[in-house]
Amino acid sequence: MERTVNDIHAGQAPIPFNSVLPWAAFITLMVLLAVYFIGAEQGATAVFSGNQIHEYFHDARHLLGFPCH
Repeated sequence: MERTVNDIHAGQAPIPFNSVLPWAAFITLMVLLAVYFIGAEQGATAVFSGNQIHEYFHDARHLLGFPCH
């Protein structure tokens, strides 16, 4: 028993950029969609007609400080 637990060192494995890029793009897209629907989906800039999207995100707008009235 020449080797003990204290002798074994595990190095950090680098994360390849190719595996991080799709996740970064997905998260960026989700954040941009969330900001659009919470902050801008109303009035003249609305993509969807009616008030359904506005009412769905209504409380989130007030919670985050976006004016909606």
